[in-house]
Amino acid sequence: MRILRCIALSAALALLPGAAFAQGKTAPKDAKLYFITPSDGARVRGGFWVRFGLRNMGVTHAGDDYQNAGHHHLLVDVKDPIDPKEPIQQDKSHLHFGAGQTETFLELSPGNHTLQLVLGDAKHYPFDPPVVSEKVTVRVRQPPQRGK
Repeated sequence: MRILRCIALSAALALLPGAAFAQGKTAPKDAKLYFITPSDGARVRGGFWVRFGLRNMGVTHAGDDYQNAGHHHLLVDVKDPIDPKEPIQQDKSHLHFGAGQTETFLELSPGNHTLQLVLGDAKHYPFDPPVVSEKVTVRVRQPPQRGK
């Protein structure tokens, strides 16, 4: 009997890692994430404000698990699509706004840059289906030099 319990417990424990990482938080089909500013093709000088828009879902803090709510992530110059089965990375190209922020002042080097928003759940996983904005391209120009 003891061997049977051990086998049953081992089988149950083997299933836990998959259950722990299975996400699949659903988002309303009509949820929409978008940029209020900047618009696609905007030309900016130096730093600029990025304002996030969200329709048919709410914004909350990371770690707060509410129905139909999440927090913003801003992807800067990210070419690869996000993996819906993995938490959204956190690095210089994947900016997290876990305090529920809906805007940021962004400073990028001169040149063309792409921006995209992704809404993450309480644990930084994308929703299902993913709630993402269209990519926008901004052209950052050299800031004016002082004294010239």
